[in-house]
Amino acid sequence: MGQTLAQRTVDKLGLNMSAAELQENVTASAKTDTVLIDVHVLDESPVRARDIANTLSDEFVAMVRELETPDSGARPDSRVVVEQRASIPGDPVVPKTLRNIAVGLALGIVFGIGLAVFRDLMDNTVKDSGTLEEITGTGVVGSIPLDKERRRQPAIAFDADNSGIAEAFRKLRTNLQFLSVDNPPRVIVVTSSMPSEGKSTTAINIALALAEAEHNVVLVDGDLRRPTAHKYLDLVGAVGFSTVLSGAATLDEALQKTRFAGLTVLTSGAVPPNPSELLGSQSARKLLHELRGRFDYVIVDSAPLLAVTDAAILAAGADGVLLMARFGHTRREQLIHAVGSLESVGAPLLGAVFTLMPTRGSLSYSYDYSYYGLPEPKRSSRGKTPVSDRSDPAKINATSDVDRSGASYDKRKSAE
Repeated sequence: MGQTLAQRTVDKLGLNMSAAELQENVTASAKTDTVLIDVHVLDESPVRARDIANTLSDEFVAMVRELETPDSGARPDSRVVVEQRASIPGDPVVPKTLRNIAVGLALGIVFGIGLAVFRDLMDNTVKDSGTLEEITGTGVVGSIPLDKERRRQPAIAFDADNSGIAEAFRKLRTNLQFLSVDNPPRVIVVTSSMPSEGKSTTAINIALALAEAEHNVVLVDGDLRRPTAHKYLDLVGAVGFSTVLSGAATLDEALQKTRFAGLTVLTSGAVPPNPSELLGSQSARKLLHELRGRFDYVIVDSAPLLAVTDAAILAAGADGVLLMARFGHTRREQLIHAVGSLESVGAPLLGAVFTLMPTRGSLSYSYDYSYYGLPEPKRSSRGKTPVSDRSDPAKINATSDVDRSGASYDKRKSAE
């Protein structure tokens, strides 16, 4: 469309736009093998789109008449007529809502699948027993489920708790007792690769599960850097393991009875400036040996293996080690380094334990338990809990014989 025709249309309708702006919203195309020209007008108002199309076609007819009529007033050799007037379109040309929704859904599905595949490829955390056994070179002796509610009170009252979490620890207890029937491990270090992998809670509840089976058990808080046993069991933490090793108290003075039958605790004591030196001393070995002689089982909660050397030092003087791996959190390379730390001191790895396993409600795994949840109500006996489409344009068809006009509108503009 020429500048002159656009300006005449703007002037005729009194449009609040320039001729150049109008030209941007008008397209004309000749239909193949015809003398017809289709003209489309795009505007935010369907009424104005129709008026522009009709006025533009009228002005085009008038311009052709002016140019083709001879000065003598004779009949012109060619003429242009409007074959079909533009009407108000029923549907907007843009946005195409249904198409856009369909495209968006398709792109969203593809993106979601791609993201899931990418995350799976990039995820190097341990999420299955096969991987855990392959890395550690030992069997998985327990799988402890997740229960966010038990974080504030992690100790399980086994004499009154028949929940899934309690059953998981009972199974772990049984597996420990049958690791070696003739010579079962009695001094056991519980550790992990990194912090926040459930080692302290697991150590406490292994000790409680063994005590439930009428064993005389002592829990030793060997994490002299970030001790937790005294907090979880409501005990005095100032006198304990470090106090005895430094000679400031006797073992009998440091041992504390608990509200749980069969469980005695040796808390960490005051945090010393030299934990590794204390744990690696001959006094520490003698102390563990003395505890072995006085109790059926000695469960030692130690610091994480990769954070400091404390756990490896303790493990060297124990019968064996239980290595925790937090589901979907512990990375493969962390486990590899942790196992290497134990091998370097000749500490026997008794087995691996999966902690914070998802329950059946969150991910489809085979443990319908809860982890770290508050004890369930007491029971009388113990047992298992068993866009719319473009409208047909009105047409302006023009050559030497016929002309059509059409209009459409842009719903998107009116929404801006």
